[in-house]
Amino acid sequence: MQAPPLVNPQVQALLSRERTLLADLQAFLETQGAPPEVVEHARTAARSLDETFLLVVVGEFNAGKSSFVNALLGAQVLPEGVTPTTDRIYVLVHGEKAGQMEATKDPFVSRLTYPLPSLEGVALVDTPGTNAIIRQHQALTEGFLPRADLVLFLTSSDRPFTESERQFLSLAARWGRSVIMVVNKADLLETQEQKAQVREFVETGARGVLGLTPPVLLISARAEQRGGDPGFHALREVLKMRLSQTERTRLKLQSPLGTAAELLSGEITRADAARQTLSEDLGILRDLEAQREHHRVTMLGELDGQLNRVARLLSEFEVRADRFIDDKLRFGNIRGLINSRQMEEQFRTEAVADLPDVIDRQFGSMIDRFVEANLNFWEDVQAFLIRRQPSSDVARTRFAYDRGALLESIAGSAHDHLENVTENELARQLARDAEDAMKGAVGGLAGGLGIGAGLGALIGASALDFTGGILAGLTLGSLGLFVLPNKRLQAHRQLRSKVENLRAALETIVRREYEREQERADARLRDAISPYTRFTEQEQTRLEGAKVRAAELGGELEALRQEVKGLN
Repeated sequence: MQAPPLVNPQVQALLSRERTLLADLQAFLETQGAPPEVVEHARTAARSLDETFLLVVVGEFNAGKSSFVNALLGAQVLPEGVTPTTDRIYVLVHGEKAGQMEATKDPFVSRLTYPLPSLEGVALVDTPGTNAIIRQHQALTEGFLPRADLVLFLTSSDRPFTESERQFLSLAARWGRSVIMVVNKADLLETQEQKAQVREFVETGARGVLGLTPPVLLISARAEQRGGDPGFHALREVLKMRLSQTERTRLKLQSPLGTAAELLSGEITRADAARQTLSEDLGILRDLEAQREHHRVTMLGELDGQLNRVARLLSEFEVRADRFIDDKLRFGNIRGLINSRQMEEQFRTEAVADLPDVIDRQFGSMIDRFVEANLNFWEDVQAFLIRRQPSSDVARTRFAYDRGALLESIAGSAHDHLENVTENELARQLARDAEDAMKGAVGGLAGGLGIGAGLGALIGASALDFTGGILAGLTLGSLGLFVLPNKRLQAHRQLRSKVENLRAALETIVRREYEREQERADARLRDAISPYTRFTEQEQTRLEGAKVRAAELGGELEALRQEVKGLN
């Protein structure tokens, strides 16, 4: 359906500039990753410049659209009925053969020819009812609206300007379409006062939606079909003016610009929403970093408390060992001193006691708490990412898909960590690392024995050290007044040195293992988040460039609209 050639040089220049603008807008939308239907609207707007002028009739199914179209054409072209009779969009054009139906690329759009001179240069489009029970009807009508050059909005005098009509008219306003309001079934209004009230009601409602007062004509399609209707005569005069060559050209140029304005506004809204989303995401990432640092500080604080408990256990052992030395290294226990094996066993029973088991449990508690806190942190990370759904403004854009993929990657890292690195596994790893460190600290005595058993071996070795050292200088022939007091002092000194070394070794081991595991957790978080951090930086740069380009396109668009408005 090719439009008649427009030979006016002014119009040709505007057409050329408009085609360039629409091509630039389409390229901009594609670059920004706009939803596919938005890009298609831009493509359709450019094509519409070369199509026949589209006069589109819309309204609710019970407003009498089919009878209105038949009355307007002066022929029985479309079927009429009390139920929705139009299940598709009909494009009526002038043709030699009456009622010839032609298929189009769209399975829900049919082209119907009829020998009516009044249709020359114009395609009259009849659409399904906007409130039909079959929801596909409304989808068809709303999808066709952006292609309209002039809209005849039909309402009924018995139910004028309903809420569904108001909502549909708002779509026409969004797309910048020129509208003529037609109130059908005016013959049901018995007085001029009633007609004036209905006209004022429709004018007020349309003005509130469109921001301007469109023509409002009261007609009766039934009266027109039965012999004539003054309202129809007035409507034809309005259409004659609107469909004049100059006015038709103006509307033909305005329609794609209205589409362009809506598409550009939508992209600006999506860009603003994307910027807001990025800002919120960056804030959340900073919060995660702060939470990670808080988690580290909290763990170190808890570690100090745990180490203090270990130190108290060692101090209690030291007190028992001191008491043992004072009790056993005296003249009254000469027989016991000679029996070194018995003395060693007594040291283990009275001084060491359950220290290895108690420290083992303490280490187990430390490990459990550390592992629990780390896993809770990753659960919080995963829960945050699950909640971070894109806003509706950026849904189905490339930005939303790319962002979603990266967030899913971070969530996947958290999920894998929680799924694959169980609490038992982390506990075993930390215990193995601690045992390896213990082996280095105590000369291999802890290997394969567990932390508490390793400590028992170490303490047992200490017992052998000072009991063996004491007994080596004690023989029946060398007993003197100062031998045992000196040996006792030596034993106390050795004990303090051993316990202090043990305390220092344990603290070094535990702190090193805590820091090592914390570094691993930090590295996992950094590795998971870094791709998204790079994405936000790239998107911020892209969005700033898009803001500048959108402003340029908006300026060109407004200039064109003003020039088209001034056509004469």
